[in-house]
Amino acid sequence: MIDDVQFLEYVVKALVTHPDDIKIKRTVDEMGVLMVLDVHPEDMGKVIGRLGNTAKAIRVLLRVVGMKNNARINLKINEPAGAGAQSWQPRQEPSNTPSVSKTLDEAMEDLNLD
Repeated sequence: MIDDVQFLEYVVKALVTHPDDIKIKRTVDEMGVLMVLDVHPEDMGKVIGRLGNTAKAIRVLLRVVGMKNNARINLKINEPAGAGAQSWQPRQEPSNTPSVSKTLDEAMEDLNLD
């Protein structure tokens, strides 16, 4: 049987700069298993990843571990103490489209469908 806490710790330690600051709290209730992860503030971006993709991947892997153990596992990543909501927001992917908003008529004119 795979220990979900050890698995999460192994994955996160491989990502972060401050592995000794990782704290994992595991609780079980009628909804399943809730794992709460705390990391060093400097490592938050590494755990979340660009557009949250790293966190999503970790959650998927934890669900697989949960299926092996007949449990539903959810992961909550705590925001570091003292950090504002803006401090670790994932970067937005640059858009290749201009940010200028056009009306439908203007967009149709640009298509030159005549």
